[in-house]
Amino acid sequence: MIELFSDEWINKLKDLWNAEPEVSEKLAEINFNSVITCGFKDEEKPRCVFVVENGKAVSAGLYNGEEPDWDMRADKKNWEKWMAKPLTMTTMGIAVATGKLQFKKGDFKAMIKNPSMAVPFIKSFELMTKI
Repeated sequence: MIELFSDEWINKLKDLWNAEPEVSEKLAEINFNSVITCGFKDEEKPRCVFVVENGKAVSAGLYNGEEPDWDMRADKKNWEKWMAKPLTMTTMGIAVATGKLQFKKGDFKAMIKNPSMAVPFIKSFELMTKI
């Protein structure tokens, strides 16, 4: 099993992202560009970074001071649970409402109300189960 948030892990996610039309092509349709980071909520800095340009993941690696547009955090136990069984629209809302999933950067409420962003975002959690 690949270590969560390692360079290998985030690059595998990048490859899966680009190979999944429901994510990369749908986000390209809305010219989605973003710097996405993720990590553990008890740590000051995120663990890894993922850069998306026009829907495609163009780079991924360990966090090195990049300014994120989106920064998602959870504790290790929850990340591991979601790697086994991905979040759905409903369970993601519950995870955010209960603080299990935190957005240190990014407007979750605006994103989740926009189907052109929400559907690919949920799908990206499904991709994590393939790593």
